[in-house]
Amino acid sequence: MTIRRWTWLGGVLAAVALVTAAAAQGAGKKELVQKILQIQQTEIEGVARSVVERPAAFMMQEAAAAMQRQVPADKREAMGKAIEAEVKKYVDEAYPLARERALRLAPSTIGAALEEKMTEDELRQLAAFLESPVNKKFQQIGPEMRNAFIQKLVVEARPVVDPKVQALDARIRVVLGVPQAQPPGSAPARGAMPGPGPRASGR
Repeated sequence: MTIRRWTWLGGVLAAVALVTAAAAQGAGKKELVQKILQIQQTEIEGVARSVVERPAAFMMQEAAAAMQRQVPADKREAMGKAIEAEVKKYVDEAYPLARERALRLAPSTIGAALEEKMTEDELRQLAAFLESPVNKKFQQIGPEMRNAFIQKLVVEARPVVDPKVQALDARIRVVLGVPQAQPPGSAPARGAMPGPGPRASGR
């Protein structure tokens, strides 16, 4: 009887130890996840800003195209500045709202995924890497590298992409029922100003 009692007590203590260890590990993971989210706060805020600025950038492009078609040249600069002022006002008002929601959602989305998919040791390694001088240096030179890459890519890709863009423009014009754009080197339409270059004829 005594042996059975000791066996039962030993099992209870073992179970308590396992539960305690699991709880400690869970608490450790939560603290590490919170630390990682704090380190990544700038990135999270950047995503929120991108969400806010993307539609504004699209609308500015559309407005610029519309001004080229419909607004006299002498009025475009003032109109452009007015539009830029409206866009800045929109960003100033919308970004704080999006930022607040991004920081509020991060623990239940990014944080939950990290806690579920990664072990405590992996989270510890990740936090150490994010705080490391190597990563900080990488983040500092990242924008410069991306800009240089994008500039080179634009130059290299333009010869193969531009014909596709022109074909798309032509198809959209057909759908809209508007005149086709004049190809480079073609004779200007009646009343149009002659283009630059040796092929342009004077009056």
